[in-house]
This record gives sequence, structure tokens and C-alpha cells, in this order.
Amino acid sequence: MSSMIERLGEETPVPGLHSADRSIGKILLDAGKLKPGDAERALRLSKEKSIRFGAACLQLKLVSQADIDNALSRQFDYPYLHPGEANMSEELVAAYQPFSKQVEALRALRTQLLLRWFTPERKVLAIVSPSRGDGRSYLAANLAIVFSQLGERTLLIDADMRDARQHELFGLPNQYGLSALLTGRMNGAGIARVNHFANLSVIPAGATPPNPLELVSRAEFKDVLAHESSNFDVILIDTPAAATSSDAQAIAARAGGALVVAREDRSRVEAISRLTASIQSTHAEIVGCVLNRF
Repeated sequence: MSSMIERLGEETPVPGLHSADRSIGKILLDAGKLKPGDAERALRLSKEKSIRFGAACLQLKLVSQADIDNALSRQFDYPYLHPGEANMSEELVAAYQPFSKQVEALRALRTQLLLRWFTPERKVLAIVSPSRGDGRSYLAANLAIVFSQLGERTLLIDADMRDARQHELFGLPNQYGLSALLTGRMNGAGIARVNHFANLSVIPAGATPPNPLELVSRAEFKDVLAHESSNFDVILIDTPAAATSSDAQAIAARAGGALVVAREDRSRVEAISRLTASIQSTHAEIVGCVLNRF
């Protein structure tokens, strides 16, 4: 019997693993991590010892713990990636290291933002910081991922048209993006869906314009945010460093709220105070301040 099973093709149904379900075994088979014969062996062992199918696979050394974790993520619609699985930067720890301390901190921040800021009427938040190197783009990108993993329809806008990074982090083209949208050279086609994360979309910065401050100060930017608020639950905006321009202040005014990012042992209290005061002068709300240790 077992020799016959070993010769069956990959598409042969395995008893107990129905094609319509989202069992761990079905996911592992679909991913090519298990052969039908190995799945049959694991099923027999799980029944004999009254253990879970995944535990049986591990005991038989058919798959790795990483394979089981990935299958569980798909079973419970919690997507994440293995290193090298996608053309995305390893800085996206929420995608590649979902069980790390960094991502636990991001999920805690997500919870606070859901409690303190995001509502059906208030969906936009600017991510700001005093200087380059504070981790603002890193935080914006990873925060967008953890919101999307929660099932929130999430849009990340790279409004740093001076030193854009989001297209690099997500492996996206940057030929068209926010700068084209704000000059009327394209419509919503500039929104890029992120592979592997069904609830996440990104608007890259696009071509570098000579007048980024004027663009984000235009009524067109407010119109873009209003339009996309009807399509998304959460909209996060990456901004230029406040020390290099007044863009962050203008963007926060359009967003209505800002999350300030400071870097441990780097950001100066005076710079943070100036930034918060400049944003509050626009009547935008400072939602909170995050101390980045990573």
C-alpha cells in the first residue's frame, strides 16, 4: 500500500485532506512542502498517537518548524514571508520576522493607534521625525504591514519626494507615483498592490519634482486623501525629515494627525519639541511619540 502511495502524482488526493478545506496538510501539499505519500504517513501517525498533523510531520522530519509556522499563517490569514521569498527589503521585519520583539512592539503600537486615532471618520496619519536616520520610513512600512495583517485595508503613501524609500523597501517601480498624481498626470493607477499582502497597497513617491513642498500643499493632495479614504481603512504617510524642509508640517496639516518618531541616543529633545510645535501650529493633532530602538 505505502509503495503504491509513494508513486502517486502530486495532484492525487490524500484521504483526510480534502481539497476544499484549509487544513495544514492541504496548505503544505499545495506549497510543495509535502508529497501525498508523506502526508499519508503523517496522517496515520497523528491518528495513532492522537497528535496534531503538524506535530506528526515534525516528528517524521518531513517539514521544518518554519514550514509549519508559514502554513499556520496562511490558515489563519496572517501572511508573512520567508527570507528570499519576495523582492522586498529585509528591513520589513513585519513581513519576514513576525514573531520578533520588534514586531511585537509594532503590534502594540498598532493597538494604541486603533484605540486613540483611527475611526471610520479618521483614517489618515502622517509619520514624521526630526532628522534623517530616525527610522521614520522603516516604521511607516512595517506599521503598514501589521495593519494589513490585521485585515485592515491599508494604504502607504510615500510623500517623501526628496529622499524616497518605500519603493526600495517593497521592491516596486518608482516611475510613477505621488508626484504624478498631484500634477494630474495619472489617476489611481499609480497605486501598487503589494504581492503576498492582499490588504496592503503603496503609492510610491514617483519622479522627484522641483517643488515637492508646493505639491503637498496643493488642494489636490487633500483630494487624493479624501478619495482614498473611501477605499481604505488606514492610510499612513511617510514624510521627509523635518530638518530638511517644511514638507512634514504641510503633510501633517492635510492628514489631520501625526505620529512623531524619535531615535534612541540620537534624536535631540529640542528638535522634537520644535517639530511638535510646528505641527500643532497647523491645528493637526500629535497622536503620540515613538522611541525607535531598532
